[in-house]
Amino acid sequence: MPGIDPTRPFVPLRVAVLTVSDTRTLDDDRSGALLAERVTTAGHQLIARELVRDEQSHIEAHLREWRDAGQADIVLTTGGTGITGRDVTPEAVHAVIDKHIPGFGEYFRWVSRESVGTSTIQSRATAGVAGRLLIFALPGSTGACRDAWDAILVHQLDSRHQPCNFAQLLPRLGE
Repeated sequence: MPGIDPTRPFVPLRVAVLTVSDTRTLDDDRSGALLAERVTTAGHQLIARELVRDEQSHIEAHLREWRDAGQADIVLTTGGTGITGRDVTPEAVHAVIDKHIPGFGEYFRWVSRESVGTSTIQSRATAGVAGRLLIFALPGSTGACRDAWDAILVHQLDSRHQPCNFAQLLPRLGE
């Protein structure tokens, strides 16, 4: 039966949060703040929280830096996943990752239909593996970040979650 296996130990992960925005600052970034709060409340280690302009080269540089440093297990991006000309987060993520995780975006859109109905089709939320790093690109709204964390990520980043989870796969990434 899916859920938490209390006999298994919880393993805290090292998580970085990257907000992609041309208009926000860290002081008024509610989505990044929500993700940072959820990460620490779940027992994980928030190793970085940064903001970058919605420029593909800047997003890629941050993701590559975190991948190459090897200090993060997970990167959560928020913002830049829409369909306007300035929304380039998925392109940046895809340029950095080695493998796509299509089920994340599919499941996220299924979950978010409860909140936004058919507007969920406008989301290009995506995820992938970059070396030994998992990257999840979320929309910029606090509601979308809440949906992604509460319905998907809190479970998949918990080493006790059964029948499987991303936490237990981390040691085998990049092999």
